[in-house]
Amino acid sequence: MGSVASPPIRLKDGARLYSLLHPAAPSASGAAPVTVVLLHGWTLDNRLWRHQIADLAGRLGAPVRVLAFDLRGHGRSSATHGADATLEQLGDDLAEVIEQLVPEGPIVLAGHSLGGMAIMEYAHRHAAAFADRVVGVVLISTSAEGSSRTSYGLSPRLARVMRILEIQGAGLLARSGAWRPHRRLMPLLAPGVRWLVFGQRVDTSWVALTASMVGNAPLCAIGGFRPSVDLHHRVETLAAMRGLPAAVLVGSLDRLTPPACAETIARELPDADLVICDQAGHMLPMERPDAVTDAIVSVIRRASVDPAVRERASAQVHLDPAQPPDEVGAQRL
Repeated sequence: MGSVASPPIRLKDGARLYSLLHPAAPSASGAAPVTVVLLHGWTLDNRLWRHQIADLAGRLGAPVRVLAFDLRGHGRSSATHGADATLEQLGDDLAEVIEQLVPEGPIVLAGHSLGGMAIMEYAHRHAAAFADRVVGVVLISTSAEGSSRTSYGLSPRLARVMRILEIQGAGLLARSGAWRPHRRLMPLLAPGVRWLVFGQRVDTSWVALTASMVGNAPLCAIGGFRPSVDLHHRVETLAAMRGLPAAVLVGSLDRLTPPACAETIARELPDADLVICDQAGHMLPMERPDAVTDAIVSVIRRASVDPAVRERASAQVHLDPAQPPDEVGAQRL
């Protein structure tokens, strides 16, 4: 699939986001093609999605646009500045990205880890736009319960201690600016990366790419987003996604967002496809690229079979612009 590097997206607060837009082939019917918006995980960038970008159009067999962008503080996007390293900000950023680059047509949102949490924040903070535009959701290796279930592959007691130490260390990193001193250390840290985020079968190219992405993340982003992840609790917001085609994927050996996280999400989305990838870890777009691509394709096809899905989602609740997001979510229940 050919790609076009869009000019940096300039947000209202001056931040710039790097994006790649993969345009769809012309549609014979003239209808606006679905746009798949891909949101990567914490410390990663748009390169996470290289398999899905390459395979999606051929696997779908229909016109589809794909938009991948580097989240604030990641990849080639602007560094964070302390107070803006939050999931709430990422949800607002997603709203601006859609407004600027996908002003019309149906949208399927696919998010990995932090990207999945950003989708939940978008649904929470921009409920009317979410209901009006989004026709499907794919949530991959993510959580609606923060890091409360993160195990690091350790016993529950040691995992709690590890979370505390990690959050304390994150505070120091968040104040360290846009430096990347760890970049040169990544070859030495590669074995730890391999153990933490991958499952049983690991290709060395996966580890190398992950190390490159992490090495490219500034310290302020690595540390800055960690407290927001810990405080992320959006189980109730998942109600905004009920009735939409959805898929939830997780690796059976995921040490960061274990299967229990996916099971919680799936309970709130009873019509979603729950896919547990045997012996895989946290990096499913690399470890199980076909499973991730197939899930996105399935959601698109389910949405296209029922063209009224967006209208049904919009009709589930009368949206009052002055109404707080939590009250909107409550009405959806």
